[in-house]
Amino acid sequence: MHSDPIADMLARIRNAVAVRHQYVLIPSSKIKVAIARILEQEGYIQSYEITQDQPQPMLKIWLKYTPDRKSALTGLGRISKPGQRIYTKAQEIPRVLSGMGVVILSTPHGVITDQQARRLRVGGEIICYVW
Repeated sequence: MHSDPIADMLARIRNAVAVRHQYVLIPSSKIKVAIARILEQEGYIQSYEITQDQPQPMLKIWLKYTPDRKSALTGLGRISKPGQRIYTKAQEIPRVLSGMGVVILSTPHGVITDQQARRLRVGGEIICYVW
């Protein structure tokens, strides 16, 4: 059993991209669905769906590739961990690759991107970087 389900999700996606899988199955939770929604909005994955498997629903993420089989997703990095939570103020939200990547944050407004957090002027816990 993993003590960090988000890190497990990111590792499964990284591993599936490395071997060019079409999709990846991950045990579902609200925060994982919120992260998948952001990845889809930002164009890093093709789509996602929640399957009603038993005993736990699964999150099926369809990965996105270019015609020459290069992944749209170059990297995923977990920042805040269960043993060391990393929080940021709205004015100090970091930029990934000078704005080319995305920071995913957990805020009072829900799980949002760094751009949305700056627009709303809210800080929060830095979940991960995506590029």
